Amino acid sequence: MTDYARLRDQMVDRQIARRGIRDPRVLAAMRTVPRECFVREGLKEAAYEDCALPIEQEQTISQPYIVAAMLEAAEIGPDARVLEVGAGSGYAAALLGQLAGRVFAIERHEALGRLAEERLAALGYANVEIRVGDGTKGLPPEAPFDAILVAAGAPAVPEALREQLKVSGHLIIPVGGPGRQRLCQITRENADRYTERDLGAVVFVPLIGEQGWRED
Repeated sequence: MTDYARLRDQMVDRQIARRGIRDPRVLAAMRTVPRECFVREGLKEAAYEDCALPIEQEQTISQPYIVAAMLEAAEIGPDARVLEVGAGSGYAAALLGQLAGRVFAIERHEALGRLAEERLAALGYANVEIRVGDGTKGLPPEAPFDAILVAAGAPAVPEALREQLKVSGHLIIPVGGPGRQRLCQITRENADRYTERDLGAVVFVPLIGEQGWRED
């Protein structure tokens, strides 16, 4: 039987901490959440490799290092209310559940959303709620959020997500064309002012929705 706990520790030590992720709460969450539970059955042995993996509905589960970098940049406190756009397999939502007080994750594919919901429930993440819908519009009834993380590449930062961010909160989002984006940290300084920091080049699936890319 594969020793997944050992592989998780190796992943954190070799792929994440060694590459500069320092937040102890993020590292602890990455050591805790069983990534093998969020990949397809035939790919469990590859769950802790430093790469993205295909999941259902032609989507992907992101590279562990990129997930960790996004979590660290979001600066999530234990009482934070967090929105994730693009729940996918549910893996990042589970990590957020380790870090935050309340997590809302939106997934546009109903089948993916239901599967993520089942996985999170089985693992006991009662503070994480999956919603099915257009994540580019955010989740106004639950806003504002201390942090918003977007797991898909947008042509531009959706205005709805900016507006739903608390003052001093961070929006972490890939921005750019299909195949290559820049990961951005958007910080709301006050009611009308935002600052932006470039966190580097990334590759995500397109963010589809009213304030994202159109679906072909």
